Amino acid sequence: MAEKPIVMPKMGESIAEATIIRWLKNEGDRVEKDEPIVEIATDKVDSEIPSTEAGILVKQIYKDGDVVKVGEPVAMINIEGGASAVAPAPTAAPVTAPVVETPVAVEAAVTAIENQIQAAQPAAESLSNADGSRFYSPLVLNIARTEGVSMSELETVPGTGKEGRVTKSDILAYVANRGNAQPMAVATLASPNAPAAPVISNQTPAKVEVKSSISLNPGDELIEMDRVRKLIADHMVMSKHTSPHVTSFVEADVTNLVNWRNRVKDSFKNREGENITFTPIFIEAVAKAIKDFPMINVSVDGSTIIKKKNINVGMAVAQQNGNLIVPVIKNADSMNLLGLTRAVNELANRARIGKLTPDEIQGGTYTLTNVGSFGNVLGTPVINQPQVAIMAVGAIRKKPAVLETEYGDVIAIRHMMYLSHSYDHRVVDGALGGMFVRRVADYLEQWDVNREI
Repeated sequence: MAEKPIVMPKMGESIAEATIIRWLKNEGDRVEKDEPIVEIATDKVDSEIPSTEAGILVKQIYKDGDVVKVGEPVAMINIEGGASAVAPAPTAAPVTAPVVETPVAVEAAVTAIENQIQAAQPAAESLSNADGSRFYSPLVLNIARTEGVSMSELETVPGTGKEGRVTKSDILAYVANRGNAQPMAVATLASPNAPAAPVISNQTPAKVEVKSSISLNPGDELIEMDRVRKLIADHMVMSKHTSPHVTSFVEADVTNLVNWRNRVKDSFKNREGENITFTPIFIEAVAKAIKDFPMINVSVDGSTIIKKKNINVGMAVAQQNGNLIVPVIKNADSMNLLGLTRAVNELANRARIGKLTPDEIQGGTYTLTNVGSFGNVLGTPVINQPQVAIMAVGAIRKKPAVLETEYGDVIAIRHMMYLSHSYDHRVVDGALGGMFVRRVADYLEQWDVNREI
């Protein structure tokens, strides 16, 4: 039969892989062209892969949780589109020669053992988790029953699997150290050089590798990073390793800007049906400053500087789960303030609930983060690679400031804020980085109080 692969699509210039979250179609299911077959996730956004052909899904190449590189096939489609189920593979002749198991073969064998244990184990002899909130695989429950681990005791075992689940390695490690810990107490992580305690089990124990030497105290909690948090952590470490960060600071008097917004925000809300915040105003100032200093709008490829034609400004948004995502406003310099306001509100609202598309989080050439929204007066942001600069705007606060007048200097209450500009010192020197943030501050300070929107 004619089969075609469904490949992992490219979802951004800095995205090289994605994680399989959940299959929407099973092997043997009929799928239509452009019908989603699998949910995927990157460090930027969750999405779906649609079928490029109509037919029968004959093979899922990867499982839930697997990481797949861009361009690799994730499934096979029979484009002849028959209604028959997937044909079974021919029975192979018995193999008498020794077989060296690959990781895939080992995993398949473990799965087979789990199924056998589940089928052979009488229901009356199994531990029950009907009242518990954690999921336990049949293999974990069987090991716990064999070793005399009660359900209440099993609930205290730290899990390193997905969503905190207890894995085979977790239960075996707990059983091995059971004699050295008090019941119902949090175990202490063993030293990497400590000898392993004997495992008393009718199962072949997996090798447990404990890399941390940090001890735990009673009451401490183990929290496994979720997929997005792990990717964010890797991206931040990579950025600090790639770019020598330098940060310049400027304090700006934005009194005219604050007074103007206070005057127009109610009428704008009544007319447009949405709020005008400071973020689109900051983005407008950044886009203007980039046009004045285009060498901020670059990327680095080895010893080559790539000067970007388009000015695409990303804005960091905190999601409901605490993770960070950066939707991008494309060609921000070509929009007026009304257009920027609509774009900011639309992207920010969908970013917070995880409804952005892959195209909306790629292609950024410069990033703005508003740390002032959390009450912070300034910050030292980490560059969003492969860009070379990022700006943080702090909280606007009333402060006493010295004003120069024709009658001499006076002290007045003004609305002041800090701007922090982090940049890649490989290609952005202090003069350029400092002048850029100063220019952004100038645009904000020179705001026209009679401006119409």
